Amino acid sequence: FCRVDPYGFERPEDFDYASYEAFFSRYLVVLTRRAIKWSKLLKGHNGIQKSLKVKRYIRKGIPNEHRALVWMIVSGAQANMEQNPGYYHRLLEGEKNDKLVEAIKTDMNRTFPDNVKFRKTADPCLQHTLYNVLVAYGHHNKAVGYCQGMNFIAGYLILITKNEEESFWLLDALLGRILPDYYSPAMTGLKTDQEVLGELVKMKVPAVAELMERHGVMWTLVVSRWFICLFIDILPVETVLRIWDCLFYEGSKILFRVALTLIKQHQAFILEATNFPDICDKFKEITKGTFVTECHTFMQKIFTEPGSLSMATISRLRESCGERLLAQG
Repeated sequence: FCRVDPYGFERPEDFDYASYEAFFSRYLVVLTRRAIKWSKLLKGHNGIQKSLKVKRYIRKGIPNEHRALVWMIVSGAQANMEQNPGYYHRLLEGEKNDKLVEAIKTDMNRTFPDNVKFRKTADPCLQHTLYNVLVAYGHHNKAVGYCQGMNFIAGYLILITKNEEESFWLLDALLGRILPDYYSPAMTGLKTDQEVLGELVKMKVPAVAELMERHGVMWTLVVSRWFICLFIDILPVETVLRIWDCLFYEGSKILFRVALTLIKQHQAFILEATNFPDICDKFKEITKGTFVTECHTFMQKIFTEPGSLSMATISRLRESCGERLLAQG
């Protein structure tokens, strides 16, 4: 058995190879079928126009060999990169903010210690690429600069694109457009969206919302890492990449679909909790096991399990939750 997965992550001691092999042999058939369909779709096209067919294809997963290209196109990162030739390199050559550089350097060794490609001994060592992307981004978006969590997102982008400049523009698409205000110093967007999830749980899984309220568990405690890291280190790599396929195309509401599916699917298990620490433990448990490993069926579930979830509903909730947070100061 291979101790290191295809992305360079070391598998934990208790990794269940048997069920993973069983899943992957089935999933490989799906991947092969999808790869043929995607190759046809991309043949002769430089661009992918948004359409129901493309949305359906993306929901069923982008094959790894096309993933970077499709993310670049559907997120608008490709267009931005083409409109700003040389911009990324100019950012790296320009004056640097010492405080920003220091903060990024501090986090270098903390980024994916379990990934062989990010070790100092690796050749090439991706720490250097990661450092460049984060420094460039911090100078490009001064309102955000750098905050913890961004290193993991940039790291994943580098693993998939294997390209420094593309990773920078995808990071810009995520932080600048797709995730409103998640990483600004006040993290307003992030705090708002955690509250929004709480409201959605009230609507869709009221018994869990009631349990949380009864024991005074704030949503921030159990889901903030889901949102900050976009499920990195929370769910298995293949599953995270499938979530990101949809995130780049359909936007931030995908995060709510994933969160609601995890909660709804494990409602009975969560409701067994009888106290505060118990609830927190249950929320850690629901992100493990075959349900989340089987990424293909999991992704089908996120579009059926939570029921309808319109952008209008989310916008309305963001507005009311945002106002409430402001009032609380």
